[in-house]
Amino acid sequence: MSKLVRFSLNPRCEPTAPDSSPDVRYGRLDGDVILESGFFWNGPRGASLPRSQVRLLPPCCPSKIVCVGRNYLEHARELGNQPPSEPLIFLKPPSSLIADGDDIVYPPISQRVDHEAELGVVIGRRARHVRAEDADQYVLGYTAVNDVTARDLQKKDGQFTRGKGFDTFCAVGPWIVPREEVSLAGVRVRALVDGVVKQDAPATDMIFSVGVIIAFVTEFMTLEPGDLVATGTPPGVGPVQPGALIRIEVTGVGAIENRVVLP
Repeated sequence: MSKLVRFSLNPRCEPTAPDSSPDVRYGRLDGDVILESGFFWNGPRGASLPRSQVRLLPPCCPSKIVCVGRNYLEHARELGNQPPSEPLIFLKPPSSLIADGDDIVYPPISQRVDHEAELGVVIGRRARHVRAEDADQYVLGYTAVNDVTARDLQKKDGQFTRGKGFDTFCAVGPWIVPREEVSLAGVRVRALVDGVVKQDAPATDMIFSVGVIIAFVTEFMTLEPGDLVATGTPPGVGPVQPGALIRIEVTGVGAIENRVVLP
């Protein structure tokens, strides 16, 4: 399995560091070694670096994070909502990104923070007015996402921006697996909290497929290389408390772990 990574030799590099930062590099993880490559995994290979000596960053630097709400029937029902007739789209800010192993900060103005395991789609080339049957050509690959949500604020506001937009509320990674190496028919999306399975469903349970989502979004919004699409969460979302360890698994792709902490 190929693993495309974005990394830094600076252990203090911010997860939201832009690609223009001299600290940010691209490479391919092979066992315990990273083979450095050019920007966006193009160009000649560079140095071979031990994984233990680098900090893995979120594997993409999106101009926007496009999310799909209520894309699993039972998740819509568990929150008392009707399934949508077309993809329900909202945005998370890039400032919410964190990497595998980074902390999720529990905001003091919220009384309920939920985990949401999701399959993430990373866009590989500029996409506008894409047909659903052609969408694969615009997908670079897949990754794991935790769409962390302050559920009480989401309900209070009646929309998604504040409840889903806090810094640290979008854990992504640890790498991207190229789309050619992933069969979505065999993918399961899971969340575990302190080792206990809370969410577990096949990606085929999505109401709207990846192709349909990309076609719908690109009717009104241009997707750029590196943009991230979070495809929705299966049933079983629930609250977490400070100290909890959340593990998001996407079978055949990878897993991320992040601990919830107080500010």
